[in-house]
Amino acid sequence: MGRIVSKKRAKVLSVALFLIGLAIISYLQAWWPGIMLAVGLPLALRQYLLGRPYDMCISLFVFVGVFITVQFNIAWEVLLPVLFALGGIYVLFREFLESKETPLEEEEEDINQEIEEDQHK
Repeated sequence: MGRIVSKKRAKVLSVALFLIGLAIISYLQAWWPGIMLAVGLPLALRQYLLGRPYDMCISLFVFVGVFITVQFNIAWEVLLPVLFALGGIYVLFREFLESKETPLEEEEEDINQEIEEDQHK
């Protein structure tokens, strides 16, 4: 799966979703565990838009898992450490096993993606 939008556009969309999430939880006065969704959903959206479906699934698993654990009073003494440990282990393995693009190639790809997006307007 390739990128859907450029890094710049993905960042803008995720920040917008984060701010909307903050507005909702501040209006409802549901800071905890609502902040887990306000942080996790924009992060997952950004990963999806950048073509990283496995990262998106792990982010959703951890953040939504924490939200559900707290919201529904599930025994969190075991579940929360497991969620965070699985997320951390995944990030470490991905970082060391995934091949890296050079920054120049990545920058050129972003520029080309933005040009294509502008042409579709």
